[in-house]
Amino acid sequence: MQTVTLSFFRFTTPEKRLWALAQMTANKLGMQYMPKAKFWKMLGSGTGEGFTPKPNWDVWGLLAVWPDEATARQEVAESAIYKKWAGIADEGYTVLLNPINGRGKWDNSMPFDVTKPGEPGEIDPDNVRPIAALTRATLNFWKIERFWSYEPPVSHMIGKDADVVFKIGMGEIPFSQQMTFSVWPDSESMVKFAYGSGAHAEAIKKGYEEGWFKEALFARFRIAGTIGKWEGKDPVGDALKQFKPAEAPKPAPAAAAPKPAPAVEAPKPAPAFESAKVEAPKPAPAPAAAKPAPQPSFTHKGKPGKGGRKENA
Repeated sequence: MQTVTLSFFRFTTPEKRLWALAQMTANKLGMQYMPKAKFWKMLGSGTGEGFTPKPNWDVWGLLAVWPDEATARQEVAESAIYKKWAGIADEGYTVLLNPINGRGKWDNSMPFDVTKPGEPGEIDPDNVRPIAALTRATLNFWKIERFWSYEPPVSHMIGKDADVVFKIGMGEIPFSQQMTFSVWPDSESMVKFAYGSGAHAEAIKKGYEEGWFKEALFARFRIAGTIGKWEGKDPVGDALKQFKPAEAPKPAPAAAAPKPAPAVEAPKPAPAFESAKVEAPKPAPAPAAAKPAPQPSFTHKGKPGKGGRKENA
């Protein structure tokens, strides 16, 4: 995912401040040798609450856009320009950012990979905690004085806002090219400051109605991480630990499907009637063959005839 680095450097001696001022020109040439940076800007800063036209010679910044977080971290740690700035500065702090959404142009183009509502990969700002906002504008020459007339109440308003985690006003060219960067606990608190009732909302309304801006850009970011310390602390990193992303509401448990009524057992079929076992009548025994009647022998027992002879019939 595209990663934007916004680095701040603090210089506490006149010699170091003069060196930093000179780099606004020298480093513009040196950045040409950082081909992995899609977009970059050298920035000065304002005093007070940060949103003032009076320069702060102590604090300078460098914004760069990288293809991914790994490249961003490597370049901040190893590139010659970053190492040189970090070596001379008394303090250095980098915030790593992932673009969420935005609108407008910076030098005639949108340098951040932002998504529009409904596009694939869209990140819902309401689920990002903390959230960062960046605004940048080039003022029309005849509207510069009008723009800065709204600065005191806006600076006072953000200075007393308890929700803001981190804020700074920066610019490329004093008075006419301005940038603000702020970190908030959530989208709700940021929108409340920017568009609720008050000096800031009134300034935005007047700015568009009266044509203050020759070019303007607004973008929101998710915090990917931080490097270093600012005023001895890590304000954005601490907010990253404190404010957790909003959890999507858990869906209500699905109603348990009613248990099916126990199946009614089909009546068991009546036992089949056993057919009466009717024994076939045993065949009558065959009549025994009649024994042949014995041939009667007829013996004539007569009196012997004369001469004493028997006759058999």
